[in-house]
Amino acid sequence: MKNNSIAAIILAAGKGERMKSALPKVLHEICCRPMLGYVMDLVSDLKIRRSVVVLGFESQQVKRFLPAKVKTVVQKKLLGTADAVKQALPSLKDFRGTVLVLYGDNPLFKKATIEKLIGRHIESKAAATLLTARLEKPFGYGRILRDKYCSICGIVEEKDADDFQKEFKEINTGMVCFDSEKLRQSLKQVKAKNVKKEYYLTDVIGILHNNGDLVENVLIDDINEALGINSRLELAEANRFMQKRINEEHMKNGVTIIDPDSAWIAFATRIGRDSVIYPFTVIEKDVTIADQCSVGPFAHLRPGTRLEDNVSVGNFIEISRSKIASKTRAKHFGFIGDSRIGSLVNIGAGTVTANYDGENKNITCIGDKAFIGSDTVIVAPVRIGKGAKTGAGSVVTRGMNVADNSVVIGVPARPLKKGADHG
Repeated sequence: MKNNSIAAIILAAGKGERMKSALPKVLHEICCRPMLGYVMDLVSDLKIRRSVVVLGFESQQVKRFLPAKVKTVVQKKLLGTADAVKQALPSLKDFRGTVLVLYGDNPLFKKATIEKLIGRHIESKAAATLLTARLEKPFGYGRILRDKYCSICGIVEEKDADDFQKEFKEINTGMVCFDSEKLRQSLKQVKAKNVKKEYYLTDVIGILHNNGDLVENVLIDDINEALGINSRLELAEANRFMQKRINEEHMKNGVTIIDPDSAWIAFATRIGRDSVIYPFTVIEKDVTIADQCSVGPFAHLRPGTRLEDNVSVGNFIEISRSKIASKTRAKHFGFIGDSRIGSLVNIGAGTVTANYDGENKNITCIGDKAFIGSDTVIVAPVRIGKGAKTGAGSVVTRGMNVADNSVVIGVPARPLKKGADHG
């Protein structure tokens, strides 16, 4: 596929009224990543060299999310999808070939699906090629119209369809390839003759058909890919589909996820082979888990967590911005924040690193082979040396330096003197 003959226009201008949010719709997150990011990944995976993102509502906020090299234009008035594409075309004024139109609120399309669409368009030499689907309950989607020869002759949006057209089962997913010159010419003929008084890109299909041009289609295999996000309900649904994909990919790569339906794992999380993720575990973005680790159940790994090989973190433990070296165990409830923990360390049940002093997050350092007794509170910044031990219920106070191989006990913690009677 000669992807230097393909350009992409990504429509990301909408406000998303039904989201009821001050945040632009395309920046709402799916598995800890703005939905627009998945669409931009798709363009990159397809190796499309030229692309334009059309911005609108809170354009500067969306632009800050995009890589600096991505070309953008701003649709100053949100006059519809045809107008948005029209705004983008001057950025492609010297381009001749296939224009792929994508939507920033359609994050679930797979590379193979869009490759099939592009391939069909190029092979058929059509003026436009639509990605369509068949639904038993097509409410909300634009319906595909066909003439007496079963050729596609137009698209009617839900709000503009009559009762007869609303019974049609074949719907428009929104993804479409155009011949660039045919697109430029037909956009000039689009009128705002609809309920919303907007310029619909879907009207181009009827214009092309009336001009005698060929309109082709590819029927999508998995309708879930076509889920567009216009509400919080649909956002939750997209999260569910994307999480299923993420978990399946980890399992294909050698990770055991005991219950994929209850394990929540953010996009781009790295998990090594033979690691086990137990039920009701939450793993946020920017987390790395090495080989042969055990996480959960009911564990919460927050951003900046790094687990080296053969680390075990168990029930009801929360870890944030911390690095834990190999073969360390924290099997029971507690909080580890802003910590640097060595290898072969035992973290007892109920251990808390009190890392925040009201102004700053402070660091706890624990050396190799240290033993932290149950219910120890560590008021950072603290350094606990190699092989050191804390007694159960100890409070290691701010600024304390526990020597290597020593033992501290009590509130506040003090070194245990050899031979002392604590009976």
